[in-house]
Amino acid sequence: MTAIPQGRTRRAALLSALCALVVTGTTGLTGCAADDPDAGTNGVGKLPPAKIQTRARAAADAAGTVHLSGNVVSNNRTYRIDMRLRSDGAAGTVTSQGVALGLLRIGERLYLKANAGFWNKADGGGKGSGVADKLDGKYVKVPQSDPSYKRFVGFTDKSVLLDGLLTLHGTLATDGHHEQSGVRTIRITADKGSGGTLDVSLEGKPYPVRLVRAGGAGTLGFTDWGKDFPLSRPKQEDTVDYGRQLPTS
Repeated sequence: MTAIPQGRTRRAALLSALCALVVTGTTGLTGCAADDPDAGTNGVGKLPPAKIQTRARAAADAAGTVHLSGNVVSNNRTYRIDMRLRSDGAAGTVTSQGVALGLLRIGERLYLKANAGFWNKADGGGKGSGVADKLDGKYVKVPQSDPSYKRFVGFTDKSVLLDGLLTLHGTLATDGHHEQSGVRTIRITADKGSGGTLDVSLEGKPYPVRLVRAGGAGTLGFTDWGKDFPLSRPKQEDTVDYGRQLPTS
């Protein structure tokens, strides 16, 4: 969470110095307007915070794809999310307590991929059953009737994730111009930050760039809005059937 970096401050100072050297005829030096932080932007920085939030959400909803990454804290458990999302599917990983689960959804088909350690625990220790070795690194199709389907599919649903994450709680205010990963942003806060903060791009469409969730519930970055990526079903030799209800833990 950094303010406008020193590089931009130096550029502004240089611009002012150059302006001071401009001579117009016999009238002497021209005056120079103060550096406008919204110059050359999409203009949302000049809007009230509620309208900035509305524009950002509309842009996010309209985008066909997004790459979402960061940490989410829920029920005292931290999840590391790294998902590429499309309206018709998703691919990525969700990591919790040192266990990484690969998720792939194509339409209604949902696949889960995990290592032998995960399946060993799922199989009650895997005492000689060989299940863990069979499933290690393979794509396991999750039946829609399995309770795990509802739990996992939410991580792959763009609209569900954005509905749950892009929410600020409390009175909105703007908190200045910033820069995130080289992108100029305007920051809006809720209840002075305790209800969350959201950086919105000032370049191009006003997409969400960075979200700090209320109550220390995680920080997420959003990139590659509207950039398509391929999704394809795993090869048959890389897919296996678990043959029973997936683990609930």
